[in-house]
Amino acid sequence: MRADRLVATLLLMQARGKVTAAELAEELEISVATARRDLEALSAAGIPVYPQAGRGGGWQLLGGARTDLSGLTSVEARALFLIVGPAASVAPEAKSALRKLVRALPDTFRAEAEAAAEAVVIDPAQWGRPPREQPEIVKLLQAAVVQRKRVRLSYRGWDREPVVRLVDPWGLVEKHEVWYLLGAVDGAERTYRVDRIVEANVVDEAAQRPADFDLADAWEHVMREVNELRERASAVVIADTAILPFLRERFGERSMSAEPVDEQRTRIRVTAPTESLLARSLAGWADRLEVVEPESVRLELKRLGSELVRRN
Repeated sequence: MRADRLVATLLLMQARGKVTAAELAEELEISVATARRDLEALSAAGIPVYPQAGRGGGWQLLGGARTDLSGLTSVEARALFLIVGPAASVAPEAKSALRKLVRALPDTFRAEAEAAAEAVVIDPAQWGRPPREQPEIVKLLQAAVVQRKRVRLSYRGWDREPVVRLVDPWGLVEKHEVWYLLGAVDGAERTYRVDRIVEANVVDEAAQRPADFDLADAWEHVMREVNELRERASAVVIADTAILPFLRERFGERSMSAEPVDEQRTRIRVTAPTESLLARSLAGWADRLEVVEPESVRLELKRLGSELVRRN
């Protein structure tokens, strides 16, 4: 008997009090025979699950017994689904188990558990170097997403002073230990990097969210836009093969392609939003690489070197 069916069966029995094998089979998308075997296996394992024969019969927990799993509070259920939800975005088995768990929850907190399950997506791919610690502010933002409350943010862009925005939070995404908040400001979609949020406060105002919003689909759209931005400028470089791991960490796998030149050197193509950012990212390895093209990036590297000498 699979663990996801065990959990779903126990929660369903508590929510309804009594179930038939046919009802269980319909809810969990299994055969009636499998449902009956699962119920019999639970009973054999010592869980007080017993059948009642005859008209109106079915299976139930004896004496209204409650198990640790079926005694979940609203807060505990929300915490459970915040953990399980992200896995469902990358693992089909987790998605199936999550759907069954949601169906089995009592009506009183099923909606909140569903919201928690949809509040986070984990993307295992990498964009550059991530911070080592998860920001504490993530918990506050998760609660705002689940409770459908607006958040007032003070946000600092990488090259700007902090600005205050009233945000409708739609969901959170973790990409290689970097968290992003997806939402809207005055109806316009926005994406915020969480480690650039200076301050955040949940506001007692209902957040607006599209009825057909899907966090995973929205994140795919954001990735496409960001990747297009990151590839606006490019350069061809011949570098010492030994420094390729460091360049990959800096530019990311998607922003870099490589082709061996000889045993010690590799020809690579790197991309960035602008040629200036390309030159600045390459400047730290100037003694280990040569920019083949374009000429504009070579000139920018020379300008940076001259400025460094002048200032020091």
